[in-house]
Amino acid sequence: MATIADIAVSGAINLLTAFIFLLAFAILRLQPFNDRVYFPKWYLKGLRSSPSRSGAFVRRVVNLDFRSYIRFLNWMPEALKMPEPELIDHAGLDSAVYLRIYLMGLKIFVPITFLAWAILVPVNYTNNALEAVKMVANVTASDIDKLSISNIPLKSQRFWTHIVMAYAFTFWTCYVLLREYEKVASMRLQFLSSERRRPDQFTVLVRNVPPDPDESVSELVEHFFLVNHPDHYLTQQVVCNANKLASLVKNKKKMKNWLDYYQLKFSRNQSQRPQMKTGFLGLWGEKVDAIDHHISEIEKLSKEIEEERKRVLKDPKSIMPAAFVSFKTRWGAAVCAQTQQSRNPTLWLTEWAPEPRDVYWQNLAIPYVALTVRRLIIGVAFFFLTFFFMIPIASVQALASIEGIEKRAPFLKSVIEIKFIKSVIQGFLPGIALKLFLIFLPTILMIMSKFEGFISLSSLERRSATRYYIFLIINVFLGSILTGAAFEQLNSFIKQSANEIPKTIGVAVPMKATFFITYIMVDGWAGIAGEVLMLKPLVLYHLKNFLLVKTEKDREEAMNPGSLGFHTGEPRIQLYFLLGLVYSTVTPVLLPFIIIFFAFAFVVFRHQIINVYNQQYESGAAFWPDVHGRVITALVISQLALMGLMSTKEAAQSTPFLIALPVLTIWFHRFCNGRHKSAFVKYPLQEAMMKDTLERARDPNFNLKAYLQSAYVHPVFKGDNEDDEDDEDNLLSGKMETESVLVPTKRQSRRNTPVPSKMSGGSSPSLPEEVKNGEP
Repeated sequence: MATIADIAVSGAINLLTAFIFLLAFAILRLQPFNDRVYFPKWYLKGLRSSPSRSGAFVRRVVNLDFRSYIRFLNWMPEALKMPEPELIDHAGLDSAVYLRIYLMGLKIFVPITFLAWAILVPVNYTNNALEAVKMVANVTASDIDKLSISNIPLKSQRFWTHIVMAYAFTFWTCYVLLREYEKVASMRLQFLSSERRRPDQFTVLVRNVPPDPDESVSELVEHFFLVNHPDHYLTQQVVCNANKLASLVKNKKKMKNWLDYYQLKFSRNQSQRPQMKTGFLGLWGEKVDAIDHHISEIEKLSKEIEEERKRVLKDPKSIMPAAFVSFKTRWGAAVCAQTQQSRNPTLWLTEWAPEPRDVYWQNLAIPYVALTVRRLIIGVAFFFLTFFFMIPIASVQALASIEGIEKRAPFLKSVIEIKFIKSVIQGFLPGIALKLFLIFLPTILMIMSKFEGFISLSSLERRSATRYYIFLIINVFLGSILTGAAFEQLNSFIKQSANEIPKTIGVAVPMKATFFITYIMVDGWAGIAGEVLMLKPLVLYHLKNFLLVKTEKDREEAMNPGSLGFHTGEPRIQLYFLLGLVYSTVTPVLLPFIIIFFAFAFVVFRHQIINVYNQQYESGAAFWPDVHGRVITALVISQLALMGLMSTKEAAQSTPFLIALPVLTIWFHRFCNGRHKSAFVKYPLQEAMMKDTLERARDPNFNLKAYLQSAYVHPVFKGDNEDDEDDEDNLLSGKMETESVLVPTKRQSRRNTPVPSKMSGGSSPSLPEEVKNGEP
């Protein structure tokens, strides 16, 4: 059980760590040779040039302007200067709305903290229930627990204060949530209406195309949409299984990188050609000339790539029953994406196509019927992962304590009983142990999401974030509380009667706030400071720059900062919402630590979004309903936890008044979704028509078909600067020309054959002449 002294030691360690990280960042970011690491986004936009290209050698490496070191913290106010509209133009709506989650945390918890400390802390502190309980039940407690609800005696009328505050905190949280939902929905609609032309605005993904013995998938898709969307259908691009081809292209790129490395190595020392072994990781096998070997392997891969590319383009088995279908207008695409296309609701399934850079191409090759089985498998796997992961977490938490260390390593007892060492173990070690234990979890969850078959990076991240949040609730929150209460109070449970156990639990659960305080300081203070330092990207960039960089393109790839990481960052934020809402009425002393996290993280991530992260996709803040739903979940959990705690306090008269809170909160959630969620899943036809009309007036001669023709072609068919891309482009253009020709139907039955339109009097341009003339 951590005491105030332990918390103070942990706070000092984490503050010192954060200060060291910030100081190191402030110095490293000023050095010219680190400029591409800490400001890569401006380089990628072409708005910043390397300061290391001119001047003396020392000045190209080290910043000798000592005045700049005096202002080493000026990056903080600079990060706050960019207005939100400019930030949206610079980094996109996803990034700007992500920052609003931190702002929402401040809006919720600053007033709650003020009220809790002004009202609840005095009410809790002016009691002596803990002293009495410790004398009777031998329950451990610290001075911090005197500020919690545990210090109020059973059946006390003071519990009415906590109930009133629970209502106040709930109403305030719901008010902030409603305002943020309204604001973000308005921002999304404004963003969509003002956004430039993008292929996904005109395109839908159609899946589960039924097989037809007389027509190919391409012909079938074309005829279906000519029949059912005759005035708006423009073109289509079938989905092909090019995973093997993509793997070959990836291997070839890897080989070219190694070839560049060995050629660069040879150019620096031409006295001896580089050698390598052909075995696993170069550890064994035949010793060969590294340059000649990689040239030979690249030639083999080029031939394999050419053969595989031809096979994919010609083999009907490589064509999946899915296609990207583009329309002449956004209105036509919106109608198709948001309606049922056939009588059978399992066929011709349409949804908005992700933007091209958001498409996760590997999963497009998964048959639609296999997705249900895959998701069932992953659901079962996630269940076992979540609940079996609790065992090692509980074990680590038990070992990261005085009792656990003394039990496993009794020879260290004399060392860990030293006051400072004991404070470090109790106030710092449990939080860092839990932090380290969760390092690999996001990667595991992302792999699971990819196996499920989601077809866009944004949906992969949202699903992974959902699972991560569930995991944090069960293992980090509930697991830490339950295992902590069980381990710490086991001696008390054994010695007291059964009817006293619920009372002891009621006292023990709020005491776990000390563990979460240490976790917040480790993860939310030192961890956020480590985020801005970017030690791992810094080391990797300089290693790549020294060993592999040969061209400007290589340098851009070496300094690629990656994206924001929604699937890891957002669930972590939600854990702080959960802790803040649960402990706001139970142990308010935790709230200031959470406010520091939200404020510090907001500044850090604003700086990172402006200068570092380059978002891979733009979903238009489609994730906000998930954010809203998770805060509501945290609110309901806090209300249920308070109800359970009150029941152990024998507050029979006051507890029933809490029952209305979760009911009202769930109703509020349904109201918000009914009012605003449609803005995140549907595109209003009125907005689509307005945008189409304005665009036609501004640019009436724009060739939309040419713009959309190859927008959703698999990346392995798109040319870069490689030697064999000419053949690739020729094959692709030939395929495109073939597909762009509107072909007559080959079916024996004309049940689905287009007929002349009653509205226009014309007919589909792809109909045979005899049908156009009304002949059988």
